Amino acid sequence: MSIAHLPSYGVREATVIWAALISLVAIGFRVKVGVRIRATNHDIAWTETAIVIGLAAAPVPVVVLATGIGVAIATLLARGTPLKRAFGIGKNMLVAAAAGLVLQLLEWSAENHDIGQAMIALGAAYLAAVLIDELITLPVIAMATGTSLRKLFRDDWDLRVTAALTRLVVIVGTVLIIRFDARLLLAVPPLVLSLHLLYLSRVRARTEQQVWQRLAQTTDALNVVDLDEVLTTAITRAAELFSADEVEIELRDAGRIARGGTTGITYDGPADERTMQGAVASVPLEGHDKSIDVGVLRLRFQGPVQLNERERYTLHTFASALCTAVRNAQAYAELARVAQAHAHAAAHDALTGLANRRHLLDEGNEQLHNRHADGVTALVLIDLNHFKEVNDTLGHAAGDQTLVRVAERLRGAARADDLVARLGGDEFAVLLRALPAPAVAAHRAETLLATLHEPFDIDGMRISVEASGGIAIAPATGGVVELLRRADVAMYQAKRTGQRIATYAPARDTADLGRLTLSGELPRAVADQEFTVNFQPIVDLGTGEVIAAEALARWRHPTHGMIDPLRFLDAVERSGLLPAFAEAILDQALIAAGMWRDAGFGVPVAVNVSPRSLLDARFPSAVLARLRAHDLPPDRLMLELTETLTLSQLDVVDQVLTRLRDSGVRLALDDFGTGYSSLSLLSRVPVHELKIDRSFVTAMESSAEAAAIVRSTLDLGRSLDLAVVAEGVEREAQRHALWELGCTAGQGHLFARPLPAGTLLAALRRGTGGRPGALATALHDAGAVVRLPPGRRPGARGRHQPA
Repeated sequence: MSIAHLPSYGVREATVIWAALISLVAIGFRVKVGVRIRATNHDIAWTETAIVIGLAAAPVPVVVLATGIGVAIATLLARGTPLKRAFGIGKNMLVAAAAGLVLQLLEWSAENHDIGQAMIALGAAYLAAVLIDELITLPVIAMATGTSLRKLFRDDWDLRVTAALTRLVVIVGTVLIIRFDARLLLAVPPLVLSLHLLYLSRVRARTEQQVWQRLAQTTDALNVVDLDEVLTTAITRAAELFSADEVEIELRDAGRIARGGTTGITYDGPADERTMQGAVASVPLEGHDKSIDVGVLRLRFQGPVQLNERERYTLHTFASALCTAVRNAQAYAELARVAQAHAHAAAHDALTGLANRRHLLDEGNEQLHNRHADGVTALVLIDLNHFKEVNDTLGHAAGDQTLVRVAERLRGAARADDLVARLGGDEFAVLLRALPAPAVAAHRAETLLATLHEPFDIDGMRISVEASGGIAIAPATGGVVELLRRADVAMYQAKRTGQRIATYAPARDTADLGRLTLSGELPRAVADQEFTVNFQPIVDLGTGEVIAAEALARWRHPTHGMIDPLRFLDAVERSGLLPAFAEAILDQALIAAGMWRDAGFGVPVAVNVSPRSLLDARFPSAVLARLRAHDLPPDRLMLELTETLTLSQLDVVDQVLTRLRDSGVRLALDDFGTGYSSLSLLSRVPVHELKIDRSFVTAMESSAEAAAIVRSTLDLGRSLDLAVVAEGVEREAQRHALWELGCTAGQGHLFARPLPAGTLLAALRRGTGGRPGALATALHDAGAVVRLPPGRRPGARGRHQPA
């Protein structure tokens, strides 16, 4: 169709209208709102507005042709690809044809003066143009970017509807203008441009608001403590936030890479050498001060992409939040790992890795309290015979290796449901669960002990280990503590009878029922302060003067009267009340020492210490705190250790004893000579004093061997610069004999029985022979020349004297 065919207009007017139509379409196509989806940029133009305005002023064929020419000019100026130019021309000519067809169907006429009909016709044509444009454009975008078509239709629908209504108003207003003169169509492009700029401003404001909202939501979503969840959230949210084809997070310290997209993570593993294809935007994961570099965040786009300033700022903000989230998650994971390690260490033996006594008690009590547990529960207690000889002969390293091998064999022989534990030293226990019958326990115990028959290879030597076992079936009452006691009774029954395994039988249980009854009253006795302390003085054998006093615990029972410690000390140690009991005894002893000091008698006090207390690393701090509380110097306290300490325990208590000694507290080895490992203990324990057991003192007058032990102990004490105290001195003859052998200090009934603190103070004040502080007459007159036995040095008793 030629220009001259435009109705009612001459060539000049037709030329103006053609120029107006083409420029209107070109401007409408060029004036766009840019949207980037992944690596593809898409533009929302005003072309359909220009088309409908043109259709209101010119025939449909003219507008379709002008649309094609205008879009062709616009795409040529934009230097788009041939495919994009062809798609733009074809799509917009189709939109023009569809809108023109709607106008023709509604019998549109520019001369129609009915405004209502005009608005309906133009609205219908514009709706058709918009629908055709959306139906063609959105599927193409969805296919090109892999974005959901539903999402494209749903995003910013309110803004698109508002823009459509605004453009419809522009169309109607423009049509009303050109009714007066079609040449006024030239004034429409500036109006369209102004409206476009307003719309563009709204779109940008909406876009920025949405971006910051999504960034805030993403930052909140990253506030989790699981690192895997942090990485998954970061990758999926970053892919959506930055419209990236792929997101990759590299954690340098962990040597880990995770990558994926909006659907989730596609790879999570060690750092690889794969290179991200396409355009890549990367930013380091570092703190605000840039002092910590966690890794790097990378965004990949299939095509060339240049992030704008707002996107770059958003990316750095996101990376900073991700860095914080990763560090928090890593810190939480480390805390969880440490807590788990501590929990494991608290429930397992450090040497063998087996469960310890605490774990056994917890598991056993849970098992016994579980009413729905299947089968029978039993316990096998295993004790290695003559294991001390391995330690003493081959050394502790060989002993430890042996214990580790024993643990491995027991663990290998146990079932998955069984719990193997090391209770301490060379004592092991196996909790048998879900047994079909009680008799099966004996068979399982035989299997466990049979694994120890084969010799062990330790440092090139073959070591045979023998063991005794005791079996006990879970009792109706008493829990695991009673189960352990019964297994212990059975195990010692096996040792006494020479059997390898014995099963608990009530008829052979010789436990003192009265003692068991007292055990149940221990918590009340500690709470009601029923434990008291008597003191037996330690005297200078030459002068008879008191140089120290040993604290001896007593239980003043409200019903049974005064109870000897031999009946309750073992129960105290097993009950878990030992710390409270020990603190109560120590307090009373230090109160007595303070009272004697205030009365003018600087008498140190000696207190017996349980080996279990020495296994508590907090024990030295508790002792020193009590000394400060009573305003006593550390050397006023002597802690007496017993030979029930094993060499394996010494590895644990070395630190405790060293701290006590370094703090000024004095240490004594009680009942010296009665244990198998006296000399071994003496070489390891940093003591100040040896106490000769009363059995040697009693027998020294009638037994040459006992006398030899006393003499050698005194010689050993002098050689090691240790004080020596003889226990059980009951007759003057023993006192003289010990003095002649070089023993300067002793205690026993010859001087005094154990006395309450106040009674002892009264005795000190009263004294003997007009000498306060003396409980016996001196062996020599004052000023007499005393002949010391060979090798004895004066001043030994000074170890008890006040500093």
